Amino acid sequence: MSQSKKEYVLLIECHPADARLITNALKNDVREGLQVEYVKKLSDAVERIHKRRVRGIIVNIEMPNGRGVAAFEKLLAAAPHVPILILSGVENENVAKQAVDRGAQDYLLKNNFDHFRLRRAVRLMIERHATEENAYLQQRCAEVTLACTGDAVIISDSAERVTHLNGPAELLTGWSQAQARGHSLNELLGHAGCDDKQPTSAHAAMDSGSIGNSACSDTAILVRRDDIELNIKNCSGYIRDRDGNVTGTVAVLHDLGAVREQTLELSQAAQHDFLTGLPNRSLVNDRITQAISFSARYNKQLAVMFVDLDLFKRINDSLGHAVGNKLLQQVATRIVACVRRSDTVGRIGGDEFVVLLSQVGHAEDAVFIARKILSSLAAPYLIDQKQLQINASIGVSTYPDDGTTETLIHRAGTAMHEAKKLGRNNCQFFRPEMQARVLEWQSLEGSLRCALERNEFMLVYQPKIDLTTGEISGVEALLRWNHPERGLIQPLKFVPIAEESGLIVPIGRWVLLEACRQARAWMDAGLPPVRIAVNVSALQFASKDFLSSVRAALISTGIDPCNLELELTETVLMQDAESAVQMLRALKAIGVQLAVDDFGVGYSSFSYLRKFPLDALKVDRSFINDISSNPDNATILSALINIGKSL
Repeated sequence: MSQSKKEYVLLIECHPADARLITNALKNDVREGLQVEYVKKLSDAVERIHKRRVRGIIVNIEMPNGRGVAAFEKLLAAAPHVPILILSGVENENVAKQAVDRGAQDYLLKNNFDHFRLRRAVRLMIERHATEENAYLQQRCAEVTLACTGDAVIISDSAERVTHLNGPAELLTGWSQAQARGHSLNELLGHAGCDDKQPTSAHAAMDSGSIGNSACSDTAILVRRDDIELNIKNCSGYIRDRDGNVTGTVAVLHDLGAVREQTLELSQAAQHDFLTGLPNRSLVNDRITQAISFSARYNKQLAVMFVDLDLFKRINDSLGHAVGNKLLQQVATRIVACVRRSDTVGRIGGDEFVVLLSQVGHAEDAVFIARKILSSLAAPYLIDQKQLQINASIGVSTYPDDGTTETLIHRAGTAMHEAKKLGRNNCQFFRPEMQARVLEWQSLEGSLRCALERNEFMLVYQPKIDLTTGEISGVEALLRWNHPERGLIQPLKFVPIAEESGLIVPIGRWVLLEACRQARAWMDAGLPPVRIAVNVSALQFASKDFLSSVRAALISTGIDPCNLELELTETVLMQDAESAVQMLRALKAIGVQLAVDDFGVGYSSFSYLRKFPLDALKVDRSFINDISSNPDNATILSALINIGKSL
C-alpha cells in the first residue's frame, strides 16, 4: 500500500522544556498524517519553510534573536499563505495582538493555556485555513469557468450593481468590466420598446423571470452601449443566502444572431465546394429538382450541362496540385460569368462542373451558352507567372426529354464523354444511342485494367524503308490487344480509353521495355542492329518516372541508346514547352533518338522547334494521301520537308 504524504506543523520555540510540553500536548491529537516538527531559531524556521510545505506554524513571539512584531513579519514574509498561531507571555500580550492584527490566526498566553486549549486552537487554525484555501480554489475555478465559457455572463450585487463581466459579455454589451463595475444592470442591458409579438427587453426578462430559486430562460432584446439591438436568449437567476435573501444576480446571455450566423455558415459549408465556393453535388441536385418542378408546372424546358476539363490531370501531375487548384478557381469564375444570375453553376468533382440553365426556350439557347463557355475557358490563364491553356468538353441533357434530376446529370455526363471521343473541346447533346457506347466503353475499360496482368498485349513491327536503297532502316513498334473474347482489338478503339483512365502510363512502360527486349532478341539471333521507334503518350511523357523508365529499359536489355527512337506528337511537346525542352535534352544526353510524329497537324511554335533537340520529323499521312493527284498536298509536303531540313 502507498503511504500518504506527511504534512507538518512547525513549532518555533527557543525553550526546550516548553517545546517538549507543546509537542506532547499535540501528539496524536492533530489531524491524521500531520506531525509536529520543532526548531529553535527563526532563521532555521525560514530555511525549513523553503524546503517543504507546512500546514501551520506555532511561534513563540519572545524569541531572543528576533523579538516582537519584526520577528512575526519576517516569518509572514517567508510563509504568507501558512496560518500562524502566536504564543506569548502576559507581559507581551500587546505584541501578540499586533501580530494578529497583521495576519496571525490567533494567540495563546503561555501561562494561561492547557493541553485542551492548545489542541483546539491548532485544529481550528488548520481547519479555518483549509476552508479559506477551498474557498479560494472555488473562486479561481469560477473565474476560469467564466473566462472560458463562450456565453456572456454578468454578475451583480443585491442592488443590481454590476460586479463582474466576462470577456464574451464585454464583446456582447460593448462595456468593459472596468466601465461596467458599479453601474446598474438596466444601463448594461438596455431597454427596448416591444409589443406582444416581439421579444421582451433583456432587463425586463430578468425582472419577470428571476423570482424563484431556479433560473429563468427567455428570448429578449439587448441594447448594446452603441445602441445596436441584438436578439438574445437570457438565462438569469438570483443568488440567495441561507436565509433566502437575495445577495446578487447572475445573467447568462446567448447571442441568437450569432447562432443563426453559425448555422448559416455550417449550411454554406455543407452545400458548397470548399475550393471554388460553388454549390456542390447535393445543392445542385436540389436546384435541379426545384427547376424541374417549376418547368413541369409551367410547361417550360431546362438544360443541364456537364463541363469537364480536357487533360487536367497533366497540369496536376506536371505543375502540382496548388497550381491545379488555382486553375480550377479561375475556371469556376469564367463559367459563372458566362451564365445568367438565375442559372446555377456547381462543382461536383475534381475537374467536373455542372451548369443548370433553369429556363431555355430552345436547344439553340443551350448551344449558345456552351459555345460561350468553351470560348471563355480556352483563353490563356496566368498562374504563378506561368501561362497555361486548357479546354473543356461539354455534354448537354434537357428536361423533359432526358429524364429527372440524377438522370439529367448522368446523361449530360454521357454526352460529355462523347464530346471527348470526338476530339475534345466541343459540345454534344445526349442521344439514346450514346448510352450503348458508354456501356461499351466501360466494358472495355474494365477488361483493359486486367490486360497487362493477363499478358493480352502484343507488339507488331512496321518496317521503315529507305526509298533510295530499298533497305529496312528501322521499325516502329505498334501495340495490339488480343482480347480473350473479342479477339484482336485495334489501338484506335482502346488507346483513348487507356489515356482517359490513366492506364496508358503502365501500358506505355510495358511497350518501351518489350520493344527493347525484342531489339535485343534480334541482335542475339545474329541480325544487325536496327533502330526501333516507340510512340510515347502525353501522360507517359509527363509522368515523373518517365526518364528513369527509359534508362531502366536500356540498361536491362543492353541495347545501344542510339537504336531507340522515341516518337512524340506536336501536341504533347507544346503542352508545356519549357518542361518539354528540359526532358528532351535529358533524353538526348542518354543518347536516344527523338522524332516528332504526325508533324503538320499540330500547333507547333517554330521558336520552340528550334530549341527541341529533334532528330526527325514524321509528316502526317494526310499530306501523303493523294499526293499524285492533289498538287496542293505536294506543295505543302515539299514545304514541310524543307522545314525539316532547315531545322
